[in-house]
Amino acid sequence: MSDDGDEQLSARERSELSDLRQRVHALEGAGSVRPPRHHPLRSLGSVVLILVAALLSLLSVVAVWVNSIVQDTDRYVATVGPLASDPDVQAAVTNRVTDAVLAQVDVDALVKELTDAAAEKGVPPKVATLLGDLDGPISNGLKQLVHSTVERVVTSSAFETVWVDANRRAHTALDKALTGQSDSTVKLENNQVVIDLGPIVAQVKDQLVDAGFAPAAKIPAVHTNFVVFASEDVGKIKTYVRVLEILGVWLPVIALLVAAAGVYVAFNRRHALIGAALAVFVAMLVLGIGLTVARDVYLDHLPPGASQAAAGTVYDALVKFLRAGVRALAAVALFTAVGAFLAGPSRIAVLTRTGCRRSIGGLRDVTTSAGLRLGAVGRFVHRFKRWIGVAILVVAAVVLFTWNYPTTAVVVWTAVIVLVGFAIREFLDVDRDSAPTPPPPAGTAAH
Repeated sequence: MSDDGDEQLSARERSELSDLRQRVHALEGAGSVRPPRHHPLRSLGSVVLILVAALLSLLSVVAVWVNSIVQDTDRYVATVGPLASDPDVQAAVTNRVTDAVLAQVDVDALVKELTDAAAEKGVPPKVATLLGDLDGPISNGLKQLVHSTVERVVTSSAFETVWVDANRRAHTALDKALTGQSDSTVKLENNQVVIDLGPIVAQVKDQLVDAGFAPAAKIPAVHTNFVVFASEDVGKIKTYVRVLEILGVWLPVIALLVAAAGVYVAFNRRHALIGAALAVFVAMLVLGIGLTVARDVYLDHLPPGASQAAAGTVYDALVKFLRAGVRALAAVALFTAVGAFLAGPSRIAVLTRTGCRRSIGGLRDVTTSAGLRLGAVGRFVHRFKRWIGVAILVVAAVVLFTWNYPTTAVVVWTAVIVLVGFAIREFLDVDRDSAPTPPPPAGTAAH
């Protein structure tokens, strides 16, 4: 095709022709270069590194979660704070505090005192007999009074305040509990992590006295425990927690470096990147399933009398942010695998890239025809197009890696912003040679 013919082409046709020429040159150059020979040991090393990176990514998520629970007070309070308004936890706390109060108030003895006092007053035999028949209902009524008073306290906003404040003050003690050095309201006792409900008992005592139940004034200071976590393997868990706490800062970095090494030594790095991303995705899937299985195992090994519903709620609250981390990393891995695939030479990838490029090119043609001139900006983007793409990916990686506890929504929005960044880069990519030719002056005939 002659140069005169080139001048009559549209901007889109010029761009497509330029791409076609580049591909022809690349194919001609590739024909004279022998492809590198596959090396089995190199591929084996890449696979091993990628599998190790996937395992380390699983441990990294757990380590970061442990650090967030043990070292971050606000994170811990955000984890256990909502439990104060959970019906199952409220019911379990109500029953526990009611039992503790009734253990200090002998309701049966009070009823007996009532009947004895009536007999001493010389009430008629029929009345004395009637009082004796009412021993059971009176006893149940007093117990119900205590239970309803406890329930009012536990379901009030005052209990939420006490619960949150107690957990905030006890956070440091929880760290000591998991390391076996507790001496505070949160402690490790009989392979259980427990929190003292003594302040709640004191509030119930005051409420009973105000309601006219005078014997409640004799209730001494009672310290009763609410089990946050119970397991026969708490001793081992303490060791694991301590190890993960130490590795929590460095393990994600190590996992990332190992994965990068696995991709670098691979024969086909793009395929290795896809494999590494999918391996991490599978690791997160396994961890998510493991958390569900661990919940059932934990509930099956609860001590007798423990509330299954409350224990399940506490477990779900404690692993809530761990599940969020699992989903977020799984999303990152999946987006990485899809991005690496679409960057490849497969038919689907080529059609996807070509369709996006043509759509953006058509939009650029419309705007330039309307008078938009990209000028130096377009030439700059065209010259450094690849490095701009690298910069977009690096910024996205830094944002995700430095974000405190990224969620799936953060990952999705980051991916969307990356796609928008690449679309803007493509829109601004204007080669000087493919820039649209200005229209000829009026009255000039085309030859």
